[in-house]
Amino acid sequence: MTKRLFVAIDLPESTRKLLAGLDPHIRGVRWTDPQQIHLTLGFFGDVPDDADIALREKLSAIEFGAFFLPITGVGTFSAKGAPKIIWIGVGKAHPHLFQVHQRVQEAALAACLEPDLRPWHPHITIARCRDVAPQSLRNFLRTNAEFDAGMIRVDAFYLYSSKLTPAGPIHTRELTVNCSRGR
Repeated sequence: MTKRLFVAIDLPESTRKLLAGLDPHIRGVRWTDPQQIHLTLGFFGDVPDDADIALREKLSAIEFGAFFLPITGVGTFSAKGAPKIIWIGVGKAHPHLFQVHQRVQEAALAACLEPDLRPWHPHITIARCRDVAPQSLRNFLRTNAEFDAGMIRVDAFYLYSSKLTPAGPIHTRELTVNCSRGR
């Protein structure tokens, strides 16, 4: 048996509602269900049971102090010029965020999982696009380029399993890792 697993930081309900409210209702743009909005720290495709157990142990041992993260600026990731993902940013090269990401990658490696060697561009996916012309998003992107959803306090991260269904992925929280005490 294998599971699709990912590690993520969740957003407060108020922030998720704020992001859901940005939906411009443009054809071909599928807004993310507010309950599914998160910041991915690591995605691990098909994880066998033994690696799943090892990953949980390694993640549980990660220590980090709570920190604040700005949720600002809207942009897109494109493929061949066509927008594929609409995202909101999390500040510029936040050292605490990169440190937690690095520790999650090291935990995965210690659990014998393939690390993702691509450069990490932390973001929160708020929509996926299918057959959307770049010009149809131009006004939305210009209007929201400096969008500011405020700061969130990061004091935990989570291991989720993800099951793909025709209606979209179903994420189940498998493990909670809270920040270390006294920080």
